[in-house]
Amino acid sequence: MNDWIDENSMMLIIGLAAATAILLIVVIVLLVLWLAARRQRSRESARRIRLERERNDAELTLAEQNGRLRMIRELHEVSVHDMSLIIGQADGARYAGESDPTAAVRSAAVIGDLARSAQADLRRVMTVVGEADVDGDANPELATVRELVTLMTEAGLRISFEETGERYELNPGAELAIYRILQESLDNALKHGGEGTQVTVVFTWTDEGFQLRVDDDGVRNELRRSGLNPNDQSQHRPGEIDADLFALTGVIGGAGITEMRERTELFGGVFTSTLNAGVGFSIAASFPSIRYHNGVHGVNLDQP
Repeated sequence: MNDWIDENSMMLIIGLAAATAILLIVVIVLLVLWLAARRQRSRESARRIRLERERNDAELTLAEQNGRLRMIRELHEVSVHDMSLIIGQADGARYAGESDPTAAVRSAAVIGDLARSAQADLRRVMTVVGEADVDGDANPELATVRELVTLMTEAGLRISFEETGERYELNPGAELAIYRILQESLDNALKHGGEGTQVTVVFTWTDEGFQLRVDDDGVRNELRRSGLNPNDQSQHRPGEIDADLFALTGVIGGAGITEMRERTELFGGVFTSTLNAGVGFSIAASFPSIRYHNGVHGVNLDQP
């Protein structure tokens, strides 16, 4: 009798253990599926955000390029008219000067005025063309930086934004340059560091200048995503000594870096990019005189 009871108890224990194991396996499988689905939703969300941004940029591009071409055409027509007047005055001065030298002097004065007016219009054309070179796709303003931060946060970055100094109005081309540098920096942080990368964005305004700084911990975050402890040197990957050496001595390049540097230099600025060994990446774009950057580069035309 006791043997029968012991046998039944043993079977019951085995059955419970098997049921528990099966339940645990089911829970693990469901957890893995849930994590995979969550990761897929995150990727789809980032993709939708990117496609929406590209669509908006394309629409803005078309409208802005049409407006810019209209401006160039109108200024060109005015310049052609001024040149026609200059030619007429020059021909008149040549014939009148033979009998009345003072007529040639008067014509020369008119020609000078017309030439200066035409030169001013041509400079305006070049300004519009120059802004077209800087503005390749859309024309967002610094007022929309918060929207960009929100989009990149939804894509997976952890962004903190700091701003010091009193903000003032900038040339639209300068605003675009700053916005694109920030956008490229955030895109790079997400691309190389992945979701969860911590990014610090700092705007610093001075009386005449501005500095943008972006720091990320993409290297540390990549270790975390791989299941390693970034604070434990023993868990770091082979070859990181070479990476640290490159961070100290190497020159960082690439199309994105080149574009950010060129955008900065277009408005009299200085661009630096740094790979912080074991941490991440930093960029700084400093514009010492961006407040008054215009046709004569950094001179305040409002001053007497």
